[in-house]
Order: sequence, then C-alpha cells, then structure tokens
Amino acid sequence: MMSKGSMDLVLVPCGFAIMVGYHLLLLYRILRHPHTTAIGYENHNKLAWVQRMAQLTAPEETAIALSVISDNISASTTLASLCIALGSLIGAWVSSGSTPEAEAAAPLTATAAVKFTSLLVCFVASFACFIQSAGHYVHASFLVSALGADAPASHVQRAVIRGGNFWALGLRALYFATALLMWVFGPVAMLACSVLTVAVLCLLDTSSMPLHHHRQLPRSTA
Repeated sequence: MMSKGSMDLVLVPCGFAIMVGYHLLLLYRILRHPHTTAIGYENHNKLAWVQRMAQLTAPEETAIALSVISDNISASTTLASLCIALGSLIGAWVSSGSTPEAEAAAPLTATAAVKFTSLLVCFVASFACFIQSAGHYVHASFLVSALGADAPASHVQRAVIRGGNFWALGLRALYFATALLMWVFGPVAMLACSVLTVAVLCLLDTSSMPLHHHRQLPRSTA
C-alpha cells in the first residue's frame, strides 16, 4: 500500500496535469475554433455590443453603456479584494507557523510549505488578473465617453475584450486554487476535485449555439 508521501508525489501531479492539459486544449480551441467555446461566443457578442454602442449619441444611451462597464469594474474589484484578502490570510498563517516557537511545537513540513505556497501563488495571480480586468474596463469607460469624438470603436472593443480575457484568467486561477485547497484534505481529494472541476468546465466552456451575425439596425427600428 502506498504511503501518504508517495500518494502526494503521484496523485497531485496527475491532478495538476489534468487541469493544465484541459486549459491548454481550451486555449487551442479559443484560438482555432472560438465559436465552439463559451469565451469565443461571448467575445463575439461583446464586439457587436461595442459596435452598437458606438452608434449611440444620446447622453442617456451612453449612460447605459457606461453602466454595463461599471458593473464589470465592480465585479472585478470585488473578486480582487477577496483574492488579496485570502492571500494575506494564508501568508499570515504560514508566517505564524514559521516562528521558532511554532516550529518547535509543530514544524512546517515541506509538503505543507508547497501547499500553502501554491495556494498563495494562485490567489496572487488571480488578484493580478482581476486588477488588470478592472483597469481595462476603466479604460473602456473613458473611450466610450469619447466615442462621439474621434475615438474609434476598435479601441473600445480591444479594451472590453482584454478586460473579459483577464476576468476569465482570474477565474481559472481560482479554479486551480480550489483544487489545491482540496490538497489540504489529502491527495485523493485533490485529484477528485481536479477531475470534477474539469468535467464541469467541459460543460460550461462548450458552446453549441451558432454565432449570431449581428446587423446594424436603423435607429428607428433598433
């Protein structure tokens, strides 16, 4: 029967490889066949939304676009605050366990150090992604307010798409953190969580809906 240390060396890399392999496959699909993924489907609709917003000139219509972007900024900053709070909590926990008194009572093993370090890296990476997402959405809000001047819609589209992509990256980092958090309960729990996460993401990331070819409707019928 395998010891706990041997199970950590076998099952944990297997779970990590499953997560990484799935996301590499998802990245390939996004780049080559974006219409088969939920991210590609959402990006297609975001491009059409920005193009439509570029045609609006009334102040109340521009306010609607700014309100949508503001909601995305609020969501990104909220998750960024949550990630940095959890990262700070883990950092404080590890630091308190590295004092001479704590090490004498219960020394921090190498496996535990890897667990907490990996969790901290995931939370910090997620925080950075959500901050970048909020930054791009803030930039998009400035550009939307200048669409009536000479600001091209393509610049707004780029900012909105990048904000959405960083949002997706931040969520993926949280998914990895969830799997690593299960490692605290053992390598079997971590592997089971990785397999379950990939199975759920396969359903959520797959889009079977055909892309809608948006038409620019006249103002009177829009």
